[in-house]
Amino acid sequence: MDFQRNNLSNEALLHIYRQLIKPRIIEEKMLILLRQGKVGKWFSGMGQEAISVGTTLALQEDEYILPLHRNLGVFTTRNIPFKKLFAQWQGKKSGFTKGRDRSFHFGTNEYHIVGMISHLGAMLGVANGISLAHKLNGEGKISVVFSGDGGTSEGDFHEALNVAAVWQLPVIFLIENNGYGLSTPSNEQFRCKQFIDKGIGYGMEAVQIDGNNILEVYETVSKLGEDMRRNPRPVLLECITFRMRGHEEASGTKYVPQNLFEDWQKKDPIDNFEAWLLNEGIITTEVITDIRKEILEEIELGLEAVFEEPEVEPDVVEELNDLYAPVPDTVVEPAGSESEKRLVDAISDGLKQSMQKHSNLVIMGQDVAEYGGVFKITDNFYKEFGKERVRNTPITESSILGAGYGLAIEGYKAVVEMQFADFVSCGFNQIVNNLAKSHYRWAQPADVVVRMPTGAGVQAGPFHSQSNEAWFYHVPGLKIYYPSNPFDAKGLLGTAINDPNPVLFFEHKFLYRSISGMVPDAYYTLPEGVASVHDHGDEICIITYGWGVHEALKLVKENNIPARVIDLRSLMPWDKNTVAEQVKATGKVLLLTEDTLTGSIASDISAWIMENCFQWLDAPVQRLGSLDSPVPLAKSLEDAYLPWGRLATVVESLRQY
Repeated sequence: MDFQRNNLSNEALLHIYRQLIKPRIIEEKMLILLRQGKVGKWFSGMGQEAISVGTTLALQEDEYILPLHRNLGVFTTRNIPFKKLFAQWQGKKSGFTKGRDRSFHFGTNEYHIVGMISHLGAMLGVANGISLAHKLNGEGKISVVFSGDGGTSEGDFHEALNVAAVWQLPVIFLIENNGYGLSTPSNEQFRCKQFIDKGIGYGMEAVQIDGNNILEVYETVSKLGEDMRRNPRPVLLECITFRMRGHEEASGTKYVPQNLFEDWQKKDPIDNFEAWLLNEGIITTEVITDIRKEILEEIELGLEAVFEEPEVEPDVVEELNDLYAPVPDTVVEPAGSESEKRLVDAISDGLKQSMQKHSNLVIMGQDVAEYGGVFKITDNFYKEFGKERVRNTPITESSILGAGYGLAIEGYKAVVEMQFADFVSCGFNQIVNNLAKSHYRWAQPADVVVRMPTGAGVQAGPFHSQSNEAWFYHVPGLKIYYPSNPFDAKGLLGTAINDPNPVLFFEHKFLYRSISGMVPDAYYTLPEGVASVHDHGDEICIITYGWGVHEALKLVKENNIPARVIDLRSLMPWDKNTVAEQVKATGKVLLLTEDTLTGSIASDISAWIMENCFQWLDAPVQRLGSLDSPVPLAKSLEDAYLPWGRLATVVESLRQY
């Protein structure tokens, strides 16, 4: 192995050596504890330490790194105390996630590390968001995100590299090419001979290095970082290495030809660097012994302290409270002049005023700049706020949602527009596993609003008409708003953007230009989780949201039905107090939803009413929703699919019960 010191002092080389051997010594101890049953699952990075350590040493301390399973060296080189790391691995309360997550599934802004989730590739787009924030701030910083060779097969890899190249973001996409994705060898993962061949496809620079040569890693990343800080751009960095142990310890290595271990043992990053340091007279065997002893003492002290800590005592209140970041109590009351606005205009107005209020707010989505979005919500926004803050994106839902999360980590707010709510399925993982779980896992707010043009009634067929709010209702950590009218839409959008938590903001396409109402011209917000009640009598109550509010009110008014229509307005959280009050007042309840009935939010609320308000019911709770089928195209089929044509019959049946 050819080591080039490149003017590094003896002291610098000793520091590099100390950082290089620390993760190896920790791992050797962890493997002993694993055999003793004192630790759980372990993902070994033995043989790959030079990549993590060399890269981390080459970065500035406040530049973010997004590592994976085998990157213990990132955490140790950032000088996280071993005690804190071991508490995390043991699931203790003093760990980074309070016992809620495992190994390196955590982030820490103190050390500028954003840990992985189990879904490989998910953090690549997040790195883009972090680097976008650096670029917007003019900070001259980079980020580094790790991927294994297997993880490059995922769509997130393609999306993230494409976005980074289009936006010229200062990100190093570091691929640890160790020959295997779990047990699947490289020749069954990809056909290219080397990953640097992919660089040209993304229009980006690609560099291949010996990942076991600590000085080559350090020098390469140092030079790239220095240049990228001046000339922002992404770089694909392929580090050739080998995994010396199993994917995780329980999986073993029988599927790997044994001669490979013999060959790669000769290339061990620590053995080779240590031998070179000794040969150059930079280090002595006595110094090596002293360094190892010092590291082992830190490990033993940490083990002793963490083993003495009690197991986590469950606190249900704390578990639920930690789902969401605290929300500032800053409701801005509606005031001043009013004008009549359509739903589409009220949303546009609210979004524009939020852009004026929050200089750190970035809008991202397909065609949102010059084109103004397919529904013209952001028409001409780019002229006032610039294309840096009103950003056209490639067709990459997952990567853009991830970028929104990355912006939030750097203190920005993001509004991500799904061109149609149906398309959010392509970014599902980012919402339900990154955004939703962020604050619960490591107290990081995910300040992202996802705008969702939704619903049927425009003969757009199965892929542009779905009511998919229930997909997310089941996921703890998300909020869901669904306004039915212009006044609520403008106020709730401001509330959603002020909230540091992830909010899915549903906007009904059919209502965009078909309804209007008086809306304050000035900026205002509305409290979340507060339903509104349209009181036309006390015989029954119809609980609904979105288009259902208008259909229910139309039926009630045209037929003089003594009923109360409850507009939920927000679905998570939803207003249990108002619902209970109206159930008590009327005794008969219909849950109405445009969504398919099975598994709907209406079904869940119905169950809650039966469990909590049974004694006030004069009839069984009724539910009415769309057919349990995809949304059809032809108007006659769509009309039959929707519940509105069946509403009068169900209401009359309930009245007569």
